[in-house]
Amino acid sequence: MVSTVMQPILEVENISKRFGSVRALRDVDFSLHAGEIVGLVGDNGAGKSTLIHVISGALRPDSGEIRVDGRAFSFDHPAHARKQGIETVFQDLSLIPTLSIAENVYLGRERFAHPPVGRWLRWMDKSHMRRDVEEGFSRLGLNLPSPKTKAAALSGGQRQAVAIARAVLWGSHIVLLDEPTAALGVRQTEIVLSFMERLKAQEVGVVFISHNIPQLLRVADRIVVMRLGRKVFDGSSADVSGSDLVAMMTGAASPRAA
Repeated sequence: MVSTVMQPILEVENISKRFGSVRALRDVDFSLHAGEIVGLVGDNGAGKSTLIHVISGALRPDSGEIRVDGRAFSFDHPAHARKQGIETVFQDLSLIPTLSIAENVYLGRERFAHPPVGRWLRWMDKSHMRRDVEEGFSRLGLNLPSPKTKAAALSGGQRQAVAIARAVLWGSHIVLLDEPTAALGVRQTEIVLSFMERLKAQEVGVVFISHNIPQLLRVADRIVVMRLGRKVFDGSSADVSGSDLVAMMTGAASPRAA
């Protein structure tokens, strides 16, 4: 069980967001610790996606505060959130099929040979990039094809694993996963879930958004349930069953927010 004595790496406090007359988020708060997986669940329209967009810097909240490692931030662009170690991996992640694994990991951060001429001529140091990626994947316990492999040749689960690993290898210690297994088969899903479980040893904090309750109960240390823009439960995954979560999501059970 993750210790809650240490300061959270992410704190979301009293976040509210309105779109016209629709209150998408109502004073939502939760925290995330290093090496912890928090499962975020709710029916369609519960506010999950809006909350993730706020944390990732894609949306500005109307009120509330986001703290990373104890410092308050007001993100107005995803790049600002990434600078503080927050990375979002969406279901429709953007790996470029014609590029190799290593080139996708280094996309936008390419290493060039023979600087500064190499940078000017765009001569990439591909061997160095591939070595770095192999070492990084080994450190994360990932068993993937050669970094030379084109992304188009990877399974859906392998592509998701590359996208998540890219975030971690570039220093992100908070990873938001938005339905990462929704379009995957059983074997592909296992790649992603197993990798998420291994991220705990790397002290990475993960927020895992999913409609798949058995998956949430398997990997999450804690589960946050949202309904109609509010948090209605925040507690240990060991304390609830799948039927409990469904009842809270649908309003059949009374809120149990921590």
